[in-house]
Amino acid sequence: MNTEKIRLLNDILRKTFVGGRVMLTIGIRAKSAEDQAEILQKVRSFNEFTKANDPYAEHDYGRFSHNGEDIMFKIDYYNKTYDRMSDDPSNPEITNRVMTIMCADEY
Repeated sequence: MNTEKIRLLNDILRKTFVGGRVMLTIGIRAKSAEDQAEILQKVRSFNEFTKANDPYAEHDYGRFSHNGEDIMFKIDYYNKTYDRMSDDPSNPEITNRVMTIMCADEY
């Protein structure tokens, strides 16, 4: 698999919310519109990837604090019918990306 291509596709999804689905958990949706907007902006601008939180260098996970609460995002790679994982996440022709944004205690 091409890690650089996976990282690029993940960064596009994370920064623009284009190129996959973005799911907000019930904990995020229960927050005020202002808090949701701030959380989404923090996801878009997140750039604190390290070997500890990004061991495969795919930029598929991040964790940050918002108003004292830990928030996470995770990108998963599914096949085109969403019934199993993608065989090649670097190939957008066979991969659907899903980014879930959640409160850490929902994980």
